[in-house]
Amino acid sequence: MKKEIQRQIHLDFHTSEFIEDIGIDFNPTEFGETLKNAHVNSVTLFARCHHGWLYYPSKKHPHLIHPNLKNKNLLIEQIEACHKQGIKAPIYTTVQWDGRVMRENPEWLSLDENGEFIDTQNIPKPHFYNTICLNTEYRQFFKEHLEDIVDSVGKDRIDGFFLDILFKVDCNCKQCQEKMKALNMDIYDKEERLIYSSIMLDEFRREIAAYIENLVPGKSLFFNSSHVGPNFKKALDVYSHLELESLPSGGWGYDHFPATVRYARNLGKDIFGMTGKFHTYWGDFHSYKNLEALEFECFNMLTLGAGCSIGDQLHNKGQLSLSSYDLIGKVYEQIERKEEFCTEITPMSEIALLTPEEFYSPNESGIDPGLIGAMRMLQEMSYQFEIIDSSMDFSKYKVLILPDKIKFNITLKNKLENYMKNGGKIISSYMSLIDTSNENNLFSLKYLGESEFDRDFILPNERIGRSLPKEEHVMYLKGIKIEEINSEVILETIEPYFNREGIFFCSHQHAPSSGKKGFPGALKGDNYIYFSHPIFRIYRKNGAKWCKEILKDSLDMLLDKKLVDHNGPTTLITSLNEQKNENRIVLHLLNYLIEKPSQDIYTIQNKLKLYDLEVKVNIPNKKIVSIFEEETRDEIPFEQNGQTIKFKINSMNGHHMTIFNYEN
Repeated sequence: MKKEIQRQIHLDFHTSEFIEDIGIDFNPTEFGETLKNAHVNSVTLFARCHHGWLYYPSKKHPHLIHPNLKNKNLLIEQIEACHKQGIKAPIYTTVQWDGRVMRENPEWLSLDENGEFIDTQNIPKPHFYNTICLNTEYRQFFKEHLEDIVDSVGKDRIDGFFLDILFKVDCNCKQCQEKMKALNMDIYDKEERLIYSSIMLDEFRREIAAYIENLVPGKSLFFNSSHVGPNFKKALDVYSHLELESLPSGGWGYDHFPATVRYARNLGKDIFGMTGKFHTYWGDFHSYKNLEALEFECFNMLTLGAGCSIGDQLHNKGQLSLSSYDLIGKVYEQIERKEEFCTEITPMSEIALLTPEEFYSPNESGIDPGLIGAMRMLQEMSYQFEIIDSSMDFSKYKVLILPDKIKFNITLKNKLENYMKNGGKIISSYMSLIDTSNENNLFSLKYLGESEFDRDFILPNERIGRSLPKEEHVMYLKGIKIEEINSEVILETIEPYFNREGIFFCSHQHAPSSGKKGFPGALKGDNYIYFSHPIFRIYRKNGAKWCKEILKDSLDMLLDKKLVDHNGPTTLITSLNEQKNENRIVLHLLNYLIEKPSQDIYTIQNKLKLYDLEVKVNIPNKKIVSIFEEETRDEIPFEQNGQTIKFKINSMNGHHMTIFNYEN
């Protein structure tokens, strides 16, 4: 992250034509001062919304100005009010959602294979979610729209652009068919259509980025797709930064942001996390997120190397909610105080998770549940880790984890083999890097096919599952059958009497243990441990603690010393970052309770106090000269024995930062 932490507001203004008096109460002085008093230093402002209306004095498309906009200079006056307070003001416009286009230019909309319009949100009408195809004449309209913004607002007022809604869609319109045929692609194959959609989106991003650069050189630019993953790398160079949209209560959940940012922070761009002040989702007018939830979400961005962006929606009359900015200000005031210890940081990590997303088929999307399960386990056990793809540098990590379904390919197999030859360790599970032909297996095993049992059992022992009862433990998802070849069986499976199928069943779920030994549950080689069950998906699906315990014992075998250890609860999230320019290391501790108090959403209502927390940090090749806590600046007594530093935190409440100064 660069020297200045982003404390941004993403100020939605999707406003219906059936609402009157748009912007009538806008007061530039009040607007700017409210943002400044809330410690905001950037706000994304609207040129055009999903309803299709403009909020500036358009020279080229005056008929598209919101019909009830009382202040035709609204966007210009908003920008000037922000600039007067030293606040940046990038400009928002929508790309693939536009309610007016849906009504007036249906020929610009994406079509499915049945000739129906594509609603990417699957929401009953009325809505503005039918997706626009970027291969139609709309593309020229969009370029003219960008030029109109620059011409009407003025080059000197423009800090950058946030271009929203660029989604891969299975479009089967005439224009996409023609483009696909020119590339010798099969227009009747859904996967081919989705592959082409990704190609087209990257082409569009490059074309539009070049167009904007020609209009207003050197300005910030981000294309929003509501997720950042390995596919972003194809056009990554056109982004000035990355904004990770992730409203935990709005459908993304509390797993999405950490799983995304731990990957995105390896892409070499400045990053902002984006949550919302809403209790639920965008457009939730007159709702207020719990302070504790907003604190956690923003502090978690800081700990993981990201700036902050909080989504809000301006009331149609143009006034900011003072209650909302009191809430936001309480959080951003703390962020501003903490930020000197959060800039220009390098995460310190001992483990990397290889993301299955890189190997998805065109039909797959979202974050793999195995990756989420692995991430949760590592967070709960206080390991420091990244999420990477196969092109990244493996040598930076002591252990690589391949969670459940990393597809086999010979190039990756050779790279992993070389990594192990140089001392790297691997933990793998289920179908990750399994060559079903058995010609090029990375691990010393023979693949024999899928297990015939939907559920079987593992039997813990004194090496794997040391803290568990030495009895059968059910595995809730089907594993595979393997045979060891020059490797050590370190965990056995036990078969049930039978599968629940046909005439065979017992009780409410699965049959009990038959006592008969099954195929190996885990193998150990010189530099790897392999599990034959999808242990990470099982943890994500069922929260089976025994899966976490067998992972913990495996890591104990492969890692000599953890970077961070403590005697606190599993709710305590730790992050260790280095500020090399300042000769210091920063340990973040976050302890908030994520709960589901309602039918629909997860949220946070309480931050959990801890007392007498014993912490151990292993920092190689550093002589620590002092430790202090960020909030009070009080020094903390410590012991250093070699690379191990031990100290105690007398009390913490929510977020605690410990600063280690070391000799240059």
